[in-house]
Amino acid sequence: MAEEHVVFVGNKPVMNYVLAALTQLNEGAGEVTIKARGRAISRAVDVAEILRNRFMPNLNIKGIKIDTEELESEGRSVNVSTIEIALAK
Repeated sequence: MAEEHVVFVGNKPVMNYVLAALTQLNEGAGEVTIKARGRAISRAVDVAEILRNRFMPNLNIKGIKIDTEELESEGRSVNVSTIEIALAK
């Protein structure tokens, strides 16, 4: 899958990410991946569900991948959860 069809979810309002994914899908992308980590994971799930239920009912969840990343913070390592939700037409 091309790397440009990825939406990284952070601290912005949910609809910003919904519109970013919707734009990519309407411009011809057959698949979009929503990625988030830490506290933004619940926001990423919200983005996927709003896309599926409100805007594109024919959108399917192709796969969900969960993982843990080890980050260096203030001289010590911290584990942070990550999620990738692949959505396809």
